[in-house]
Parts: sequence; structure tokens; C-alpha cells
Amino acid sequence: MRAVLAVLLLLFAAPLVAQESVPPAPYAYRQLDNPAQEARAKALMVTLRCVMCQSQSIADSDAPIAGDMRSEVRTRIAEGEDPEHIRQWLIARYGDYVTYAPQVKPITWPLFAAPLVILVVAAVLLRGRFARGARPGDGDTA
Repeated sequence: MRAVLAVLLLLFAAPLVAQESVPPAPYAYRQLDNPAQEARAKALMVTLRCVMCQSQSIADSDAPIAGDMRSEVRTRIAEGEDPEHIRQWLIARYGDYVTYAPQVKPITWPLFAAPLVILVVAAVLLRGRFARGARPGDGDTA
């Protein structure tokens, strides 16, 4: 019984160990040799969100997926690819959540319009409230 349990434990633990034993991507923790290219890569990396951490950019995150994303950005920048094209590729791969600068699309425009609608409704309600209080004779009961 113990042997079966040990084998099952090894079978389930093996993928976890294998995942951690994968070496990091080539440019995950190494900068590009060209300072101008590295500056472009860093400028892009601070605008991209780590899909694992969710509150850190890929430039700040130590998660393995963030290292892979940093390496991909640096590799593509070194090949001369435009940073906006790289951003669009990452959005297509990971979704709109990967960028800190969401795009206005038919599905996202309500998120951009909602604050304006709330301000207009608040202004109308406040105007009505103050206009009622300013009428003569409403509050004068002697």
C-alpha cells in the first residue's frame, strides 16, 4: 500500500518539479547590449502587466511567466520590431488585461463612459436639490 502511495505521489509531484527545473528564458534577467534598444524594451515592459502577479508590471515581477515575457519583448526589440506591434501581439495572446493602457473597443466603451454618466447624473441631482432649497417661502413657517 505504501509503495502505491509513493508512486502516486511521485506521479503527481513530477510535473511540479519539472516546471521549476526549466531554465529561465535567455533575456529574462539579462539586458540587451544596445542601450537604446534596452531603453525601448524597458519602456514597453513597465506598461505590461504580469498575468500571474496581476498587480506588478513584467519589469518588476519575479514570476517565471514575467521573465518569459521580458525575454520575448527584448528578443523582438533586438530584432527591430516596433514596441506597439509587440504590445498588440501580447494582447492577442494574453488578452486586454495584460496592458495597463486599455483600448477603447465596442466591448469596453461603457467602462470609459460610465464615469461621465455618473458625473452628469450627480450634477442633475445636486442641481435639483439646491434649486428646491433656494425657493422663497418654502422654508418660512412662522
